[in-house]
Amino acid sequence: RPIINNRTLNALEKRKTTQISKKDKDSNQKQKPLNVLLLYADDWRFDTLGAAGNAVVKTPILDQLAREGVRFTENCVTTSICWISRATLYTGMYLARHKFEMLATGRTVNDKPMGWEPLTNETIYALMKHQAGYHVGHAGKLGLRLDIGNRQNTDYFVNEDGWHYKKMFGRVWHITEKNTHDAMQFLKSRPRTKPFFLNVAYFATHAVDGNPAQYLPMKDSMKMYTNDTVPIPATATDEAWKKMPYFFRPYKYFGPYYKNEGRTRWKWRYDTQDKHQTMMKNYYRMATEVDTSVGTLLKELEEQGVLNNTLVIFTTDNGNFHAEHGLADKWYPHQESIKVPLIIKDPRMDPEYVGTTNDDFTLNIDLAPTILKAAGLEPLSTMMGRDMSDLYRKEKNAEGRYLHARERRYLENNNPSSSNSKYHTGNSSNWRTEFFYHHPMHTDRDFIPASEALVRKDYKYMYWPDFDYEELFDLRNDPGEVHDLLKQSKKNKGSEWVAGDDVTDQVRDILEEMRERFKDLKDWAHSDEEAIIL
Repeated sequence: RPIINNRTLNALEKRKTTQISKKDKDSNQKQKPLNVLLLYADDWRFDTLGAAGNAVVKTPILDQLAREGVRFTENCVTTSICWISRATLYTGMYLARHKFEMLATGRTVNDKPMGWEPLTNETIYALMKHQAGYHVGHAGKLGLRLDIGNRQNTDYFVNEDGWHYKKMFGRVWHITEKNTHDAMQFLKSRPRTKPFFLNVAYFATHAVDGNPAQYLPMKDSMKMYTNDTVPIPATATDEAWKKMPYFFRPYKYFGPYYKNEGRTRWKWRYDTQDKHQTMMKNYYRMATEVDTSVGTLLKELEEQGVLNNTLVIFTTDNGNFHAEHGLADKWYPHQESIKVPLIIKDPRMDPEYVGTTNDDFTLNIDLAPTILKAAGLEPLSTMMGRDMSDLYRKEKNAEGRYLHARERRYLENNNPSSSNSKYHTGNSSNWRTEFFYHHPMHTDRDFIPASEALVRKDYKYMYWPDFDYEELFDLRNDPGEVHDLLKQSKKNKGSEWVAGDDVTDQVRDILEEMRERFKDLKDWAHSDEEAIIL
């Protein structure tokens, strides 16, 4: 049973029933409602695409999808970890609102219960099925070890997670093969009298935790990339590792092994050049397998004659360090961890946007509002994102109605410190130009230290709350985030870390402004006010 707090009670008392507006009803009488195909991969960072300039990985189907739609080059997640990103997908909420910090309910850390706050009838599955009347399917990784109405809110539900090879139904399957099979089962068996929403939640390119091989592609894929050399990232150096904050190397763990999980997984995958090549080639093989699967599903829709009436979205749950900063996996606010691919092909897209890229900040909180609007539903007032179709539908842009006149509270109307800011996050006629990031950790701060950030295109402010430690990076001149502008040093007395004496006045001014804005956005993300757009 979900936890009920004041915000939820207010939402229940004041929320208008989600319904198709009269305008949308009139429109839907003239055209068929859109089908929605969400292709949602795992641990797949922004540049694991040929279309993104990667000269090694082969993703011809996704590259073609980008040519037929829009590829968003600054798409990010608000928390870089599998289950939290998926909870955000299902609810349109920041972690600070949906509160799903751990994999399952009933787990208590530091005397604080970890739970699922949203109502199960308010997920995109429930809304698409019961409010919009869609035939709803889930094939692949749910990512939550609890029931959020999995069966009653879907018409087809298969949850596969945590493996690359498994024997079932009298044969051995590869996970991507099984994901494809299940998705095809849904598409072939669906009723033709209803629009559909299908989330194909691929487990690839996630590693098998605990398996020394980590990435296990299909056998037929092993012939790919054999003659390629995967470039070693410029920041995959011992120097970059040593520039990470001091608490990544606790004094009692100095030496070849560290308690930091990112460093441990780096040792599993990348501590030698040969191992780096092996791991990356297998990672790319699994990415190409997903690309092939996407082609199979799109071909099926084409043969059914519905592809041109289907909104297709490809994205992923979080990024992945490929040895940058001496790390592997995700969690932290660095670009490799928080930036993920996003490609949208939408029948409603204005022709001038087809085949283009967009560099606005789009976030995973935007997925639920975008999907619901495509189905003719208004997003719930508790949802915190925006409809991304405004970025490629000229008639909406011309009206300046990025929020579709929803009865929401805009930040600039309630936060005096932001009303004259260059960086409006909640402006009703301009898209966001910054966002708040957070990843808490409640088990062991040496294992995965909690991190928060204010992310902009020019500067990034990072805050490590377990250690009260700040960093500031100039992303224009230091895209690898190696040179902390604060040049921190420890005071002679006490344990406080502060900006070094040689930090310029300009940097200090930037730091002060970003500190204040960071606090504003953090407060809004954690607010119990129902109607907040971030």
